[in-house]
Amino acid sequence: MTSTNWSHLSRLASIVTIAKRKASYAAIDEHVTQATQVIGIGSGSTVVFCVERLAQRVKSENLLIKACIPTSFQAKQLIIDAGLPLSELNQFPKIDVAFDGADEVDANLNCIKGGGACQLQEKLVASCAEKFVVVADFRKDSQTLGTQWKLGVPLEVIPAVYVPLLAKLTSLGAKPTLRMAMRKAGPVVTDNGNFIIDADFGEIVDPVALEKTLISIPGIVETGLFCGMAKWAYFGMNDG
Repeated sequence: MTSTNWSHLSRLASIVTIAKRKASYAAIDEHVTQATQVIGIGSGSTVVFCVERLAQRVKSENLLIKACIPTSFQAKQLIIDAGLPLSELNQFPKIDVAFDGADEVDANLNCIKGGGACQLQEKLVASCAEKFVVVADFRKDSQTLGTQWKLGVPLEVIPAVYVPLLAKLTSLGAKPTLRMAMRKAGPVVTDNGNFIIDADFGEIVDPVALEKTLISIPGIVETGLFCGMAKWAYFGMNDG
């Protein structure tokens, strides 16, 4: 790779980081108030800045946050490192607002999530939230799911039946692959002890119907399609 290419990639990375931070700060500032007590914390690189801003405001404004509910090991560590109160859904089943990233968001705020293999816990937290807010950078904004995100719909599956599921998904017209781990021999194993299949359906015109079809298949624990859940989406744009 030439020095010119490296310079371009470096500038793009800087723009994306700035975009993520701006979107995260705006979301936290608009949806966390003095009345907010329980907050869902999503997973991924954008959520890092949500936690950063939340910790700043707790310190500067003395916000009385009772609990932050994590969606993954990563989210749990972010909460702990920020000095925020850590808890779980069984203790706080009603969440005031949850913040999370997305791999792609369509014009109706339907999302593909699960690039980080956390979609099951992310959906549990989002489903318990009065408000679910998606925060992302400009690369994730799309008219139709499957346009920008080309890696398929992440599906958390029972390990004992991943081979039959690959065949079933192929019969539905998908191009499914078992997600393999990096720096580990074998497949990705979720925080829940399951495998991930990435099922490429191309552009998804009707994500609601696809979600219903997929979740009805025995062995699929949860899908990365989040339909009708997000009511707000904040995109950090490349022009600031």
